[in-house]
Amino acid sequence: MVTTEASNASTLLSPMSEPEFADYLEFAIPDFAADKVNAGQWSTDEALELARQGYDELLPQGLATPGHFLYTVRNQATGAAVGMVWFAAQARAGRQIAFIYDVYIVPEHQRQGHAKRALAAMEDAALSQGLSGIALHVFGHNAAAQALYRQLGFEATNINMFKAVGTEVAQ
Repeated sequence: MVTTEASNASTLLSPMSEPEFADYLEFAIPDFAADKVNAGQWSTDEALELARQGYDELLPQGLATPGHFLYTVRNQATGAAVGMVWFAAQARAGRQIAFIYDVYIVPEHQRQGHAKRALAAMEDAALSQGLSGIALHVFGHNAAAQALYRQLGFEATNINMFKAVGTEVAQ
């Protein structure tokens, strides 16, 4: 378990259990599909199936997939699950780094510092795995996440941009 403390509350990362993993996939797959549709990358018709395929490819052995680390984010004071963090070890520029696939805080627990503390605890977890950096992708329409990541010291390394032309505008 990895713990970090900040202000009056603290956040704990505990390895995700199989039931928690099943619950995670139940909301994460449609949520990811919706993000890809909102980003204009997938059509509504194909999004759910493509999201399922993506998760199956990334986590072929579920929680036991080598090099992937899925944690439940808990409020340490209450033990209540307030979200989750998923990262994987990846080779990048000759180094092993952590790539964050997902950070999620349950809506009623958002804006209470849990994401910030979870990412700090995740940084400790990455260090304990011998990883030397952290990378992530954030959707262009997620301004709140972008602001949080900048506040935590993340810097943009690539920016993709799109402009619809003609009579058919991407939705």
